[in-house]
Parts: sequence; C-alpha cells; structure tokens
Amino acid sequence: MRRYLLLLMLSTVGMLAHAQQFMLSGRITGNKGEPVSFTSVYIRNSTYGTTANEQGQYQFKLSPGNYNIVYRFVGYREKVVPVTIADHDERLNVKLDEEIFSKEDTATYNRKTDRGMAIMQQVLSNRERHMNEFKTYTCQVYIKGVQRLTKAPKSLMSSPVIKQLDLDSAGRGILYQSESISQFNLQRPDKFKEITIASKNTGGSPAFSYNKASDLQLNIYQNIFYVEGLRSRGFVSPVADNAFQYYRYKLDGTTVSNNRTIHKIAVLPKSNRSSTFRGFLYIVDGDWRVYSADLYLTEENDNINLIDTLSISQQYIPVKDSVWLPASIQYDYKGSVLGFKFAGYYVGIYNNYKIDQEFPAGFFNGEVLKVDTAANSKPSGYWDATRPVPLTPQETRDYHKKDSLFAIQHSDPYLDSVQLENNKFSPLSYTIFGYEAKNRKTKESFYVAPLYLSFFYNTVEGWGIDERVKYTKKYDDLRQFSIEPVFHYGFSSKLVSPNVHAEYLFDPWKRGRIFTNFGAEVMDLNNVGTRSLWFNTLSSLLYENNYVKYYRNQYGNVGYERELANGILWTSSLEYSSRRQLYNTSYQHIFDSKVREYTSNNPLEPGAPADDKSFLFPEHQALTFKTSLEFTFGQRYITRPDGRTFVPSRYPKVVLNYRKGINGAFGSDVNYDFVSIDISQDHIPVGLTGYSSFKISAGDFLNRRNVYFMDYNHFLGNQGTTFDPTYVGSFHFLPFYEFSTNAAFLEAHYQHNFAGALFSRIPFMRKLKLEEIVGANYLTEKFNQNYSELYVGIQRLFFRVDYGISFRGDKKYIQGFRIFYGIR
Repeated sequence: MRRYLLLLMLSTVGMLAHAQQFMLSGRITGNKGEPVSFTSVYIRNSTYGTTANEQGQYQFKLSPGNYNIVYRFVGYREKVVPVTIADHDERLNVKLDEEIFSKEDTATYNRKTDRGMAIMQQVLSNRERHMNEFKTYTCQVYIKGVQRLTKAPKSLMSSPVIKQLDLDSAGRGILYQSESISQFNLQRPDKFKEITIASKNTGGSPAFSYNKASDLQLNIYQNIFYVEGLRSRGFVSPVADNAFQYYRYKLDGTTVSNNRTIHKIAVLPKSNRSSTFRGFLYIVDGDWRVYSADLYLTEENDNINLIDTLSISQQYIPVKDSVWLPASIQYDYKGSVLGFKFAGYYVGIYNNYKIDQEFPAGFFNGEVLKVDTAANSKPSGYWDATRPVPLTPQETRDYHKKDSLFAIQHSDPYLDSVQLENNKFSPLSYTIFGYEAKNRKTKESFYVAPLYLSFFYNTVEGWGIDERVKYTKKYDDLRQFSIEPVFHYGFSSKLVSPNVHAEYLFDPWKRGRIFTNFGAEVMDLNNVGTRSLWFNTLSSLLYENNYVKYYRNQYGNVGYERELANGILWTSSLEYSSRRQLYNTSYQHIFDSKVREYTSNNPLEPGAPADDKSFLFPEHQALTFKTSLEFTFGQRYITRPDGRTFVPSRYPKVVLNYRKGINGAFGSDVNYDFVSIDISQDHIPVGLTGYSSFKISAGDFLNRRNVYFMDYNHFLGNQGTTFDPTYVGSFHFLPFYEFSTNAAFLEAHYQHNFAGALFSRIPFMRKLKLEEIVGANYLTEKFNQNYSELYVGIQRLFFRVDYGISFRGDKKYIQGFRIFYGIR
C-alpha cells in the first residue's frame, strides 16, 4: 500500500513539475551590439514562438525540457540554439550574424536571362500547390500595435499639449498602443471566425488600425492584396499568377540556412505607377516556396493615403513538411500631417497552428469576430503573464500612466462631473448641433434638434416652426426604447401638425423592433424623398425653386421588424391615413426675382402659376399594408459586448416588397396591389481599378383599381445644381414627380469609382488624390418614354463634382454639372 501511495505522490509531483512553466528571455543583437528588432523566435519543429520587441528583448514560457530555439530575421543568418529548461527561468542572449549571400550568379544583370526570373517562374508554377496545402486551420494570434509621434512643430508644443500627450522636449511620445489575443479559425477559400479573448488599448483612436487577426491575413500567394484604410484599389502580389506582367526579378544572392538553400530575389516593378510592391522575396530552392518577404509601398509611387511609407514583412515556418504558414506578419509605417511626423507598427504572432481541423456544422455562420464579454477587462497581471512580446520601458510607462488616468476618468466622481459639464446648455452649441442631456446611471438621454433646423419656409405653409425632441432609454441587456414627439406649424397655412414616433428595440441581436407613428404631417408627395425641409427652405428663398410638393396626412401606423435567420430581415407595417390635397399659400422672396417665379403645388402641372389650384386627388382614407423580405447573402457580422455590427457582404442584396391598399375597411378608398424587387451591391472590388456599385429595381401594380398619387412608385430624382450621390439608386437630372408611375417599371444604376487609378499616372494630379467616377442611370416605364443618364465625375473626401447628360427617348434632355458638398 505504501508503495502505491509513493508512486502516486511521485507521479503527481512529476505532473505538477511538467505543468509548471518558466520564462525564457533575453536580448537579440547584431555583430555590433545593435538590437535586432522584431526577430522571430520559435521552437524548432513546432509552431510555438514569439517576436522580439523594438529593443531586441524577447520572452516566452516553456515547460521543463530540452528545446532547439530558432532565431530568425530578414538579413541575418538563422540561428538555432539548444536550451534546457529545468526548474527556473532562463535568460539567453543571442548574437545574430549578418546573412552573407553568394553573388556568383549576380555579377551581371540581364532582365530577360537573370536567374531570378527562372526562380520566380518555378515559384509561380507551384503557386496553386502552396495555396491549397491545407483546407482549414486554427491558431492563436497575438497582435500588438504602437503609434508614436516622432516630431512636432515647436510652435504648437505648449506645456499643456506636451503634458497631455506625454511628449518629451523634442515632441516625441506614444500616441496609441493596442494588444489583443484571439483564436483564429480559417476554412478555405474565404471563411473565417475570430474569437477575441483579451483586448487592451490606450490613447486616441488612430486613423487606421489592424488590431484584428483578420486585418493581417495577407496571403502572399493571392493575386491581389488589399490594404484596408490606405487605398480603395488593390496591389498586385509579386507571386500573382500574372506577376510577370508587372514585375521583373533579380537574383540578389544565395545562401544556405539549416540545410536549405535560400535565394534572395529583388522585386522590381516594371512601372513606377502600376500598383506594385518593391523589396525582396526569399525563396526556398527545390520546394520553390516563399521563406520570407520584405516588401514596401510608398505614397509617391503607389498613391496611398494617410502615410508616406508602408513596409510589410512576413516570416513563414513549416507547420508540417508540406505546409508553411506565417509565424509573424508586421506592418511598419510612417507619415506626416501638417508638420507632425509619426511612425508606428502592427505585429501579429501566430502560435499553435492546428491543420485540417474539423469544425462543427454551422461554426462558420457569418460571425467573423466575437469579442468575449471579459476581453476588455483583463487586469495588468493577466497581460504581464500572457503577452509574448515584452514591453519597452517607454511602453510600460505609457501604459501605467494611461491606465491610472483611465481609472480616474472612469471613477464615479469624475464621470459625474463630466456629465454635469456636458449637460450644460450652450446657446451656440444648441444653434449648430442641438442640445443633448444624458444620465449615465439610468442610461437615459434627451435630445433637442439644432435651432437652425427649427425654422423653415415653403410655399405651402409659409414660414413655420418644426421642433423635435427625442427621449431614449437604454437597458443593460442592450434593449432600447425611444420616443420622438414633433411639433410642426405653418404660419401661412395655419396648419398644426403634431406627431409622435416611437420605437422599442426588443431583440438587438436579431434586429427585432416594434415601432409606431401617429399624428399629422405635411408630407412630400414623393415618398422616396426629394429634399430635406431645411434644404428646401434655402432652395425656395434663395432661388425661388419650390421643387418639393406637399400634401396633408393624418395617420397612425404600427410595424414590426426582425431577422428570421442570419441575412433574412422581415419588416411589416399597417397604416391608416386620411389624406388631402394642399395648395400654395405663400410667395415670399429674399431677392426681387423677375426671371423665375414659384410653381404650382400640383406636380403634374409644372407650368401652372403658383396660385394654381388644379385637381390632383380628392380627400380620401387609406388603409395600407406593407411587408418586405431583405436577403443579404453571405451576411457577416461582428459581435461585441455592446452589440452587433454588420460587415459589408461580398454578394448582392435582394429585397422583395409587397404593398396592399385595402379597400372598404374603416372607410378605406384605396384598392391596389404592388410588388417589386431590388437587387443591389454597394462595393464590388475590381482589383487595380477601384470598385463598382449597382442597383436594379423592377415592379408593377398587379391591381390598380384605385391608386392615388402618393401611392405611386416614386424615384429618387434630382432637380437643381446640388445632388446627393451617397446612394447608388439616385438620378442626376430626373424630375422628382414627373416619372412617378402606377404601372410596370424597370430602373438600373451602375457606377464605377476608379479610386485614382487614372489620375495617379499624371504627375501633377497625383498629389491631389482625386477619385475618378463614371456611371449610368436608366429608367423604362410602360406608359412613358425611356429615360437615361451618363455622367463622369471627380471626388475628394465628401466633395464631388459630376458632369452628365440625360436623354428622354432618343432626344437630349438636360446636361450640366452637379455638385455635392455634404449637404443633403
């Protein structure tokens, strides 16, 4: 019995000793003692490792045992060091020798016969094999990002600014830090799911970020690289199947590392303006695969935004003899804005690959990222014990300071004082932005629309008041209730139009909501929308263009919306309305115009005088049922503790609509059935030439026994010099009401944004970073002439100018410029 107890105790002690881990750490330097930053460090014949920090310091935990540790960085000879981990931490400093590449085959360079071309021909011949070496994998990913201010104008470096940003006397300091640990799961060709276990960041939000594992999923064997946030167009991979159309290759040397012959290949674009990389590829001889990559893009040659230079480094390791995957991926960047110079990096470390895993049915359900509820609340001790890349002293100090500041800024006294300050009423702020008061404890808010939106003018109501307030209540489980009462009054028409809009979000994860609206409104006869109340005020008073035509509606409706399944959204509503025609009652001008006069409020009598009272429809009642099914194929979404965010789908969206005018019930006079289908996609990447958008809609009234003008199918037209291009289904020159129909129709819209692909080739245009746009719109109806538009335009940020021409039938209709500057 004692012998069995002794064996049990020894076994338990052995298991505990084996389970305990110890830290292996050290510093990696070159021959001159300089730190070799971001060196990959991993256990040979495994996929477990880390990366050194900027100062060459590395660390990771190992169980007791014997290991061969591989140290590898581009430009240095790979080094393998045997290490024994016993019962304590070990420190191992390593010196790397510069890689010496034999130049025997590189004495003379001939772009056609250089051996580098032959080597890359072998790589491209084996490209498909390397892309398809595995079907699935799962791994753990650690991502670290740091952005620094490296120089700032002295004229702007006041003491408060230096103190707030924690800068030194030269204007240098850390602006942003982030870390995340996640499990990444991938199934070829394009399914992935990431589960964030821990996340931490300090500092302001950067203009772009790559702090998710999916952000750094750049497979060099793909034809096109997309670098999100820096450009809408893609870049040709130096290992694309058509790479020889864009690149020349030069053998820059050959070396032998751990019994592998490695060729260093210089990547040389054939053109300076061809969306290509520069740098080096390191190729394994015989296997003809990428060993590592060291590539870069520049603002000058590649027209990237926000930064001047982006370097991309990848280190590949054998997961199995026939499968190589990235051990680390790193982005380094630098740039300048208004005299401020900044630099930063994102590094991703991939550990514990498991190849060809079987995932349960339904695992890839459209959720591409799930952030654990406790991911953002991990204590400092967790990160100290878990992070694979040690912090530098500056990073440690920055974390400590900003963590302390975060604790203060999230304390109840501080938050109460901030809330009190933010809730103070400011006349100037209210005039421009409105007024909002919040109670963080009860999660209630009260909002009043800006003062400048409270007054309006139109020819139907004259001068008027439109006051809107909104109350919102949020609950701990993300449910939400809001109610928005509106008081609307026209002084000339003497119409009082109070109404209320209310909504209850009862299932935030499935977009489940119920809503109701009731009261009275002066409404646009085009229910798709023409111009906002405020913009119509400017148009009427400044240019005597009373484009919008109104009617009176007293109504009440209720509606329901919810996802039936991922990507299938159902919406239904029932409305009862009492509607009557309105006429112009006011004819005021700011300027005494002798050229242009106001027009009738009857959209079918555009040439009639302003005081025209021609008949459009009788006063009537309408009971209307609406329902729609929206199909988003391949819908993807991100789940965070505070809600769900949808990611643009790579496939078109389809919407089926049905609208029924119910006759006889509660005195309803309408009697019709309308069906339509919409197919659209907002962003279709087209490789090196930008992206396209399109929308196609078709519909018909199956029954049109009694249809009034506001029940027609309307289109998003435009009249006037300004227009709104933010929606692909809009027209440039189509009249707001003239083409509204109660018959069959088909409309189609297509637009392509070249995203600088053309102008970037013109030296004096490159720095403007203008985007070139072309497009076409088309409409055909059963009882009307065909209508079409063609246009070209240029865009920068939110400013856009288009020139277009339109046709009614085969005759030219309107041509001219249209401008957008952010006002709708």
